[in-house]
Amino acid sequence: MKSTIFIKPGKVEVQNIEKPTLKKADDVIIHVLRACVCGSDLWAYRDLEPKDPNSENSGHEAIGIVEAVGKDITTVKPGDFVIAPFTHGCGHCAACRAGYEGSCQSHEDNFSSGYQAEYIRYQHAEWSLVKIPGKPEDYSDGMLNSLLSLADVMATGYHAARVANVKVGDTVVVVGDGAVGLCGVIAAQMRGAKRIIAMSRHEDRQKLAAEFGATDIVPERGDQAVAKVMELTNGAGADAVLECVGSELSTETAMRVARPGAIVGRVGLPHTPKTDLTSPFYRNLAIAGGPASVTTYDKSVLLKAVLDGDIHPGKVFTQRFDLDDIDDAYQAMTKREAIKSLVVVS
Repeated sequence: MKSTIFIKPGKVEVQNIEKPTLKKADDVIIHVLRACVCGSDLWAYRDLEPKDPNSENSGHEAIGIVEAVGKDITTVKPGDFVIAPFTHGCGHCAACRAGYEGSCQSHEDNFSSGYQAEYIRYQHAEWSLVKIPGKPEDYSDGMLNSLLSLADVMATGYHAARVANVKVGDTVVVVGDGAVGLCGVIAAQMRGAKRIIAMSRHEDRQKLAAEFGATDIVPERGDQAVAKVMELTNGAGADAVLECVGSELSTETAMRVARPGAIVGRVGLPHTPKTDLTSPFYRNLAIAGGPASVTTYDKSVLLKAVLDGDIHPGKVFTQRFDLDDIDDAYQAMTKREAIKSLVVVS
């Protein structure tokens, strides 16, 4: 089968490798229809974190058709159309019962990898896979894209809003204008925020943020960005902040624009050497967040919202590529030509 291989920083390519097989009783083999490139995939591609040459791709988002199931699987069967969340919660440990399966306590292999491929082995699938009604041909192209977003970015944006405790009437700042940040705008609106301040310097992302519900756009960065948010909030700061990047600057900005007593919901994969918690301490800030509760949110609210046409997170996919052109998909995001690259596999 075809699968993306990380060759070296700045280069991935499609190679023929052995098709995955069932290894454990709770495995499922999925024929991938659509996958994509995530901002976190770009860290190694841009040589910002180490990754072994000629290794498996880090893709972790897919929708597809179940091809085979292990003997312990009762929730899906061959032929089912499914979302493959990047987290693999068990559904019954303390973390999963509390709605935090991104930190599932039942196993260590809790995260997906290698999903920019024709077939994937999805481990611990009994509870975590999300079944989509009907067949792929029942859905429009745009709807398929929105369903794909539920494998990660829409659920991750929602996680930021949930852990930041966004409530009806809140003023919310979203730090980050990538796919997760834009989905965070959607999530803040879903949870009733009256004012959503999106921090973005790029016109295409600003327009999409406004379409998704942002009421204000702040293009500045650093001290200027903080000053602008304070001006917009009459010096108070935000009731909740969604940090959707993970860099040192974004983390610092998120904490500085929050009002005393606010919660900063962090979902950007941290790339900060250290975080000084002295200032947040004196301002009574709460810092929350981590890997998203994808299955919980998909099953409880997000899948229905997409199927009902209430939200359209698939619009974050602004360029599409065939699997054979996977390096172009990475390049489009590296050069900021695409907000998020869709990969059509089958």
